[in-house]
Amino acid sequence: MEIYFDNAATTPLDSQVLEAMLPYLGKHHGNPSSTHQYGRRAKDAVESARNTIATLLHASPEEIFFTSGATEANNLALAGSIHTLRFRHFITSPLEHDSVLKSLDFYRKNYQIRVSLVETDAWGRVNLGHLQYLLQKNPASFVSLMHGNNEIGNLNEIEEIGNICRTYKAVFHSDTVQTLGKRQLNLSKVPVHFLVGSAHKFHGPKGIGFLYVNKQIHLQPLIHGGSQEKSLRAGTENVAGIVGLSTALSLAYENLDDTQKYLQKLKGYLIRRLKEVFPQLTFNGDSDQQDKSLPSIVNIGFPALGDRALVDILNEKGIYVSGGSACSNLVEHGSHVLRQLGRNLELENIRFSFSKYNTLAEVDYLVKVLSNIYEPQNVLQYAGAVK
Repeated sequence: MEIYFDNAATTPLDSQVLEAMLPYLGKHHGNPSSTHQYGRRAKDAVESARNTIATLLHASPEEIFFTSGATEANNLALAGSIHTLRFRHFITSPLEHDSVLKSLDFYRKNYQIRVSLVETDAWGRVNLGHLQYLLQKNPASFVSLMHGNNEIGNLNEIEEIGNICRTYKAVFHSDTVQTLGKRQLNLSKVPVHFLVGSAHKFHGPKGIGFLYVNKQIHLQPLIHGGSQEKSLRAGTENVAGIVGLSTALSLAYENLDDTQKYLQKLKGYLIRRLKEVFPQLTFNGDSDQQDKSLPSIVNIGFPALGDRALVDILNEKGIYVSGGSACSNLVEHGSHVLRQLGRNLELENIRFSFSKYNTLAEVDYLVKVLSNIYEPQNVLQYAGAVK
């Protein structure tokens, strides 16, 4: 039996998405920049996908730019804001994705920008009062705060953050990778200037994402060459990927309420079962609070098992989870998110993340396996006390 509980890292491709992509991996292979019928057919597919995404987000098609994924989209927003918009002061949190934090660190070292960190508490909640304080001291700054945390699942109130930024004439960028396709995002109501998405987080293909750029903003490209993506992102478009992205997002929105309720049911069931078996478990962030976190993520600290990693033991038993973000080497460095929360990194901190394909029976099996692992005689064996 194999169970996949690592959907915050990537999700399985929906069969309907694959079906929509297949013609553009075969018969409809034209280059969107070509003027003949094959090229026009590909161009029409790209623009239809752009219109679909814009409609779902209550944005304009000219505000949607396709990229290779969210990391590129985040980099494009940050670099463009430095090189084109001439921002020199950035406000972010220590809990952001590495594609934001490491980019800002690079520009801080090489382009003399200043970076201020918003205070966060022991549960990973962003102090919006401190954000206002920083903006009072540095109005017209660039603010980058994610919507949903990829490790602990905490949700930020991006509409409230956007309103604060608007008050101080700040530009607001939000990494919405973990929330897009899982929560409603109406960009006619959320005052945000940049927003990013990645298809493989909501049952689309890997290697395709997009950057939303508010029409008030004009950027210079990072990649130079052709005139694709209104000259902001040169290079032949990934037509099949773009079609897959729009199809996956459409399917996610069609079933948004039902999927969210189902994920909440799975998450609530896992939390309840684990608390019955392990009353002293540590839940990281607000991941056990349904109203404050994503329904798809639970992050838990388990007792350490000597030299054996719980992730590896579960892997041997066919249960696939993460020790944190799958985008970084946590074995070497540990989680910067959990470290910031002041969590005990000696614990076995495990992220369980769900999709619509997971079941209650899988949760039962997971709890049964964990219960067996932590039987006293087995703990001794994993710790190396019994050979």
